[in-house]
Amino acid sequence: MRRLTLAVLLLVGACSAGPPPSEVVPRTAAAPQPANASTVSAAPSSSAGAAPACDATASLRPGALPPANQMPDGSTMARIAQRGRLIAGVDQNTYLMGFRNSFTGEIEGFDVDVARQIAKAVFGDEKKVQFKVVTAAERIPMLQRGDVDVVVRTMTITCERLKDVAFSQVYYQAGQRVLVRRNSGVTGVEGLADKRVCVASGSTSLNNVVNRVKTTVSVPNWTDCLVMLQQGQTDAISTDDTILAGLAAQDPYTEVVGARFTDESYGVGVPKGQDDLVRFVNGVLERMRADGTWAAIYGRWLTPLGPAPAPPVARYRD
Repeated sequence: MRRLTLAVLLLVGACSAGPPPSEVVPRTAAAPQPANASTVSAAPSSSAGAAPACDATASLRPGALPPANQMPDGSTMARIAQRGRLIAGVDQNTYLMGFRNSFTGEIEGFDVDVARQIAKAVFGDEKKVQFKVVTAAERIPMLQRGDVDVVVRTMTITCERLKDVAFSQVYYQAGQRVLVRRNSGVTGVEGLADKRVCVASGSTSLNNVVNRVKTTVSVPNWTDCLVMLQQGQTDAISTDDTILAGLAAQDPYTEVVGARFTDESYGVGVPKGQDDLVRFVNGVLERMRADGTWAAIYGRWLTPLGPAPAPPVARYRD
């Protein structure tokens, strides 16, 4: 009997611990925002002064590619060869284009494979490349400081950027669209006028939506945008369809909507003044188109965007 009384007392004590359900105080704390998230009202310029009009996607014509391990004396490529590795700025947060494989720890994706082809042309070995992870905002500063030889990171060629860095020919043609939660009612960019939209700082996407939406939130990485969308802190993400396809693949409760409303021509970023490296990279891209490598890389990574299109046609200014 004594044991039974003790058990009843323990049960009553357990049931009486804490307030009854009607008195439980609901949690109202807001979800934390990603580091360095900010609300912007205008797209910042990458450098002082207005960019002159230019034929942005016309690059330098390549010559014949030298054989691997036989780079011309005194060239930028010879300096890279002497070092023993190509240093390429890439992303690690954009699934399909440049991301870190959680199983292997390796950085993979369409952009990463383009960088590997440049290394292969210099060394005959695509593994002789050191990847440096860069955010969208870091791409130009890292090229200007010489921290990397090239940047291959969904980088749109613009007249504004050509004031600060050089570019290869176009290696991929993307376009900006919109990612929302399924059944949101938003069907394209025209539905964002009263919405909160997330973009990555330092991207052309910021310029393209800042005057079309109620609130623009800028964050360092596109995966930060996905988290904010999942937490209800933003209503949409708007950027290139290549990037959105990777985000949608990570969250089946999201969808890409609307038609492209911009043209985004991706180029390999090169430090300004290194024309020989620009011509060399263009030669690599020409070969990738001709021998089927470009189509094979597309098939490996970008089939969520549809069947492989023809590679972009090269345009040169000389």
